[in-house]
Amino acid sequence: MTTVTSRQFNQDVSAAKRAAAHGPVVITDRSEPAFVLLTFEEYRRLTQGGMDDLLNRLRMSEDVDVEFTPARIDTKVPEF
Repeated sequence: MTTVTSRQFNQDVSAAKRAAAHGPVVITDRSEPAFVLLTFEEYRRLTQGGMDDLLNRLRMSEDVDVEFTPARIDTKVPEF
């Protein structure tokens, strides 16, 4: 994944478009991710089917055993 600043993006949009042909381009604003540039084909692939499709992809249609051991967290309140 390529990252460019807003300034770099504004100065060379063509370079950002070329980079997006190989994967998402993150555009930062004040050092924080603000936007992502994708090819239209990648955008379509990600949004194809909408929310229902996403839920269907996350739903486990078979009875699958998944081992899960949650991490222990310290719930003690520090004394001052």
